[in-house]
Amino acid sequence: MGTAATRLAPLPQAPVVCDYREIAARKQADRENSLAKYSEWRVKDPGSSVTDVSDLLLSKLSAVERQIVSKDATDLVADIAARKYTAVQVLTAFCKAAVASQDLTNSLTEIFFEEGFERARQLDQILEQTGKVVGPLHGLPVSIKDHIFVKGKDGATGYASWAYKTVADHDAAVVKILREAGAIIYVKTANPQTLLALECNNNIYGRTVNPYNRSLTSGGSSGGEGALIASHGSPLGVGTDIGGSIRIPCAWNGLYGFKPSVARLPHTGLGGSHDGMDNIVGCVGPMATSARDLNLFCKVMLQYEAWFVEHQNLYIEWRSEVAEQGKGLPKKLVVGILADDGVVAPHPPIRRALDNARKALVAAGHEVIDYIPMDHQASWDLIVKLYFLDGGAEYFETLAESGEPAIPSFEWIVSHAQGRAPYTIAEMFKLNVEREKFRARAHAHWNASAKQTTSGRPVDVILTPIAPTLAAPHDSVRWWGYSSYWNLVDYPAAVFPLGRLRAADWVETSADALPEPRNDTEAFIRSQWNPETYDNAPISLQVVGRRHMEEKTLACLNIVEQAIKEYESK
Repeated sequence: MGTAATRLAPLPQAPVVCDYREIAARKQADRENSLAKYSEWRVKDPGSSVTDVSDLLLSKLSAVERQIVSKDATDLVADIAARKYTAVQVLTAFCKAAVASQDLTNSLTEIFFEEGFERARQLDQILEQTGKVVGPLHGLPVSIKDHIFVKGKDGATGYASWAYKTVADHDAAVVKILREAGAIIYVKTANPQTLLALECNNNIYGRTVNPYNRSLTSGGSSGGEGALIASHGSPLGVGTDIGGSIRIPCAWNGLYGFKPSVARLPHTGLGGSHDGMDNIVGCVGPMATSARDLNLFCKVMLQYEAWFVEHQNLYIEWRSEVAEQGKGLPKKLVVGILADDGVVAPHPPIRRALDNARKALVAAGHEVIDYIPMDHQASWDLIVKLYFLDGGAEYFETLAESGEPAIPSFEWIVSHAQGRAPYTIAEMFKLNVEREKFRARAHAHWNASAKQTTSGRPVDVILTPIAPTLAAPHDSVRWWGYSSYWNLVDYPAAVFPLGRLRAADWVETSADALPEPRNDTEAFIRSQWNPETYDNAPISLQVVGRRHMEEKTLACLNIVEQAIKEYESK
């Protein structure tokens, strides 16, 4: 598994079609030209010695604008409909914060505020003239991850060689529905080179950083979204997830995020390598500042009958009475806590958060059991094979077109395929069989949890870390197992925040002692632990549900959050 990024052999020699440095300079100049129109909103970077820039992000906003960006999407659409704020007012506030986010965290790629303001004025006029909103998201600014198609906008997916060649001629299905629901699309956000990295870094725009501690990553591959929303530059964002790419950025930026099961929400209209590869499939999901906004996003997607918008969507209507009211749930949940996946023990702040959640759930009368981990190392060994069926050849070929080097986080993940030839068709068939057998075992394993419970019911949800560390130092992510496992079995998972680590207040106890390393990866991650390293980093957990039980998962998230809030208020 390795304790540090493995240097790859030189990229395949091929004619360089375009030089990545020239493309990067041009794209960055384009972005600066877009921002130049809003020079009065720019925020001067205080220098690399200032790691926490969260207090600077709203420095250009008025008192009313600060109120606006402090609200979640659910409140904002209600306020706009009630004419408390205009769509133009709301968009202005978030655009100001977005500019600051770019200046201090490098979160943006394509900026098209003018189009957003034109739509905002139209929406305000419609509401003024008719007294009616055009849809449930009337006037709500929504940010979009770079590789998701927005008509007329570039989407290079972090590849220099794709820049200016990937301008979308249509909206992705999710963007189409958002527009119909009244949302305002105004900006696209950074993703890493290749998308297959849990740090947002590429050779076009550089590295996106965490606004709470810029020496730490904002996560990937939806790291631009994570940094922007954490900076109050967007109330609701759209990310994608094939191994943790929605959940990791949300966890590391103190946000809420939701990875649904594949085909529950629309997923067509995305750029990226390996188009057509179905052995392991990503999904689209929301990133927001409240749990109820996750429900709002999903409800809107299916209210607009996503199964008619794209052929891949399952015809399963959104059950709001379950997601919002918990209809059909038992009065007392059975929650399984997976505190250690058997491969890498999480750092002390995460363990404390799990222990606190356990006490809160028990105090609220819920049954809590230790969920026994099942083959987490085996799941990782399998999913990295599914990520690189061709041994990484397409990635290397695309990089070679501009001569750009691989970023360190991609180097590390693709090193899992180093020295291996592409799989044959027969070998791919066997991998698919192995994947389905694994999913069947995971399904049976969940059912078997009933043997541990007093009620005789299997667990309703699993409460577990998202990663073994808080937001990681740059170029140091070494274990995806707490997130990618749920992609392999295709279970929905929701992230929620639990405050931030304050290094000055941290007091180590005997209960915080980490176990002796069981492998090289755990040894490396254990060596990273130092509260000073992770100062001010958000602490989060994830709630995992069963396949296609998205509404129940979000309902259980509400119950878990409420139990923790009540416990901590005593």
